[in-house]
Amino acid sequence: MDTLRANGVSISDIKRTFLFTVVFSGILLVCGSGCMTLSPDQSNTENPAGTLSFLTTRDGNFEVYSMDASGQNVRNLTNNTALDFWSSWSPDGSQILFYSNRDGNNDIYVMEADGSRQRNLSNHPSHDYLPAWSPDGTRIAFTSDRDHKSREIYTMDAGGSGIARLTVNEEFEEVPTWSPDGKMILFTRQIAEPGDTSHAANGEIFIMDADGKNEKRLTVKKGFDSGAKFSPDGKRIAFYGPAEDKNFEIFIMDSGGGNAVNVTDDISEDYSPSWSSDGKWIAYTSGTPAQYDVWVIHVESRKKIRLTNGPKRNETPVWRPQEQ
Repeated sequence: MDTLRANGVSISDIKRTFLFTVVFSGILLVCGSGCMTLSPDQSNTENPAGTLSFLTTRDGNFEVYSMDASGQNVRNLTNNTALDFWSSWSPDGSQILFYSNRDGNNDIYVMEADGSRQRNLSNHPSHDYLPAWSPDGTRIAFTSDRDHKSREIYTMDAGGSGIARLTVNEEFEEVPTWSPDGKMILFTRQIAEPGDTSHAANGEIFIMDADGKNEKRLTVKKGFDSGAKFSPDGKRIAFYGPAEDKNFEIFIMDSGGGNAVNVTDDISEDYSPSWSSDGKWIAYTSGTPAQYDVWVIHVESRKKIRLTNGPKRNETPVWRPQEQ
């Protein structure tokens, strides 16, 4: 899930809900021979390490949580009765960006890595979403409807000032993320098709300079592609989108948009990829409308490990920087 409407409903999520009807039976998930729950490694592939933030509804509403990459030491960081959503770690791993409607509309907040000192950064009467820290920690990219009913991409200083609008058009944009060198921003443009009023029928991955110039479209395929993130070395991009059977999968493509490969290739809905700092693993969400969980996949071996097994939604994992 990458976008929430003002009332807390995601148009992308609505579309996915209608697309997928396969359900879990108990804790079993049919996803091919590479699927496993976390246990001592029995292959030549090491197990993942580090810390992940993720979203869950296990306490009744969406909250930002953290856990070890083993699935242990789960902790509620936001712990608020309002909707708290998304997460982006500061480059040094000491703080987390998220957005919340706790002040009456969606604003961008920052907190310490342990959940303390939560404070409103954007503090604007319009809705601000999906913040992403620049690699040097000085800028934050985000989406907002402050100037246009269709959301656009903006940046601001880390303290909330210095607002700059990067995109100006009639389409919806979402999920801005930075290149490792901070010179470019990936984002999704929701290209409306005839008769589609949801803006969710077709999403494509674009890239532009960090000042909004030199836009370039990277994907040209049917369906909603989104959630693009550069690998740590900047050579590859992970994203999610529908395969030929219309099932959502995690893909990896070259940084220029070519040679897209389906890496999850299973019957579940897979979305929201996040690279580990060493580039060997991708954390992602997998499941159906009945249950979503956080998984990781080894990029080379395709070994999959399930980290959560909750009765509610567990999704949108993000790896903490500078951890292996």
